[in-house]
Amino acid sequence: MSNPLERKVALVTGGTRGGGRGIAVELGAAGATVYVTGRSTRDQKSEINRSETIDETAGIIEAAGGKAIPVRVDHLEKDAVKALVERIRRDHGRLDVLVNDIWGGENLFEWNKPVWDHNLDNGLRMLRLAIDTHLITSHYALPLLIERPGGLLVEVTDGTRAYNETRYRLSVFYDLCKVAADRMSWAHAKDLEKHGCTALSITPGWMRSEMMLEHYSVTEPTWRDAIANQPDFAISETPRFVGRAVAALAADDNKARWNGQSVSSGQIAKEYGFDDVDGSRPDCWRYLVEVREAGKPSDVTGYR
Repeated sequence: MSNPLERKVALVTGGTRGGGRGIAVELGAAGATVYVTGRSTRDQKSEINRSETIDETAGIIEAAGGKAIPVRVDHLEKDAVKALVERIRRDHGRLDVLVNDIWGGENLFEWNKPVWDHNLDNGLRMLRLAIDTHLITSHYALPLLIERPGGLLVEVTDGTRAYNETRYRLSVFYDLCKVAADRMSWAHAKDLEKHGCTALSITPGWMRSEMMLEHYSVTEPTWRDAIANQPDFAISETPRFVGRAVAALAADDNKARWNGQSVSSGQIAKEYGFDDVDGSRPDCWRYLVEVREAGKPSDVTGYR
């Protein structure tokens, strides 16, 4: 079936760039009508002050054959989120997929700094962006999602539950942000299962986001040039890979088997048998543990 999500309605928050954009594009390509939200538009930028916009994301969705509805929303503003969900109800009467990918903390966290050395205002702002926004959105959107069995809530994070349980993630603020997203999905799963709906958390691997490509001074067509200086970058994946994972989960009539779980893009690719846009199938989190953290020479053989 070429459009398994036809007649489905999805809301992808934080869809301006990176994984949110990749997820929005793949849901649209699978046939869903996608509301894509963010704070950056052609006319107004967010505090991150980057060039990517939700309008640009909508154009990519439509080029992939999907239907996109970009809406500028700051998900810390309760009235704006409420109005968004009311619009979805008024225009479509349903919500089948909610993706909480709001982040915006890229310029706020500080590497390997204890709480007493980390900028406190930045840390607290990061928590608001990563936790409050998700809770506010779920508060208003989940009542519409649970009206039909089969709905899916996806919390996007960094690292699987098993990985994060035993590893300190950069700083206490960043650590809390990423663990909280997974815990929220687990808690929501307890409430959603009563309505025949599913909640889970998902992590991409080492993602070739717009910011990551800039960091290595490469583009998507030339990304392999970065491997010379960072060999482990060979395990990286495009934002579309996690998008294909979410689309596969959304289309699965038996998605309830994932309720409350923490999954990765590589794990879901193996389960559903899809590849990244370049034909590869990276298994980043297994590689990080079995090769990089084990101190072995960089070699993605068997992991890609």
